[in-house]
Amino acid sequence: MTTVPSGARALFYCHDTMGLGHLRRVRAIAHALVEEHKDLSILILSGSPIIGSFDFRARVDFVRVPGIIKLRNGEYTSLNLHIDTDETLAMRASIIKHTADIFDPDLFIVDKEPLGLRGEVKQTLMMLKRRGTPLVLGLRDVMDEPELLAPEWERKNALPALRDLYDAIWVYGLPQLWDPLQGIELPKSVKRKLTYTGYLQRSLPHTPVPRNPDLDYWSQPYLLVTPGGGGDGEEMVDWVLRAYEDDPYMPYPALVVLGPFMSSENQTEFMRRAQRLGNVRMTTFDARLEALMANAVGVVAMGGYNTFCEILSFDKRAVIVPRTVPRLEQYIRASRAQELGLIRMLENDGVRAARVMATALRHLPQQKLPSSVVVPGLLDGLGNVNRLVSQLLSERVPVPRLAARGG
Repeated sequence: MTTVPSGARALFYCHDTMGLGHLRRVRAIAHALVEEHKDLSILILSGSPIIGSFDFRARVDFVRVPGIIKLRNGEYTSLNLHIDTDETLAMRASIIKHTADIFDPDLFIVDKEPLGLRGEVKQTLMMLKRRGTPLVLGLRDVMDEPELLAPEWERKNALPALRDLYDAIWVYGLPQLWDPLQGIELPKSVKRKLTYTGYLQRSLPHTPVPRNPDLDYWSQPYLLVTPGGGGDGEEMVDWVLRAYEDDPYMPYPALVVLGPFMSSENQTEFMRRAQRLGNVRMTTFDARLEALMANAVGVVAMGGYNTFCEILSFDKRAVIVPRTVPRLEQYIRASRAQELGLIRMLENDGVRAARVMATALRHLPQQKLPSSVVVPGLLDGLGNVNRLVSQLLSERVPVPRLAARGG
């Protein structure tokens, strides 16, 4: 086992405007780090409204900042507080910086957004940079199509942060699938900071999984249907339900986890339709989706980063129905994975014919398992992140914490 300095601390930031992706990725990394490093404590800064629904291991805790959500028109608004968005962002930035000041981490890892939501992490990054704290930007395998990512990062003034603030950039994927910064002209100094870790392998919870009262766990095999957080997964769920309504003799029953962010109207309608079917069960949320996936014979999903990691980790045949708005991230990931033979992609044509989905589900048992495709380093992400963290922390010169505070 590698070691880190006694009493070492790592701080994570994930902005979490809506959905579960950032939080679940950061939580997986944090749990792997504390399992490997017994002297490490981790604090997660998050805006997720449901972060308290997840279990966290010993020496992992979180600070929840006021929530912000992104509207369909691209604007942001406060999630629960009836105050101006700028005021909410100012509070978030203040809480983030104050927490970092007092916690005084030995390592700061920012998820996806180089300067945070609307630049809310910039002052914190500058403060920790002056202290000599290693700063890491963690990126998922696919950000967006290059034609859109380049101007977006230019507007956000992200490149100077990569050049002047960050010590390392970790891509939680492989270049064989995608280069997340494709289309951006990176100086050599930034390219030298890039490391591809591989995907983040998931495992079953260490503690027994409590029975979800919403679900009737069948002894027979089932298909897991998951739209992730569910905020934009209604079309995929509708398409699956159409297949089961059209074909009552589907080979496997479906277990549908709608997601906590799906609208209550859609949840109610889907549950009403499912009640008329003898081979479909539904629940709104299950914090331990890994157990449901591990027991499934196949998966139908939208293809977000975490779901893709779980499909690979538990070696599940999968049909991916990626979204294409507001980003092509899921479509790019699914199309590249299909080219490699890891999954099958089914494009949403807007018609969503029942027979098309039913045929895909009937053919699912004949698909190759992801493990039949050899991709070197595919699931090495957590091991490599552990190694990289050990290296950064061992190289850091310890500074007395009380002397370091004050920016």
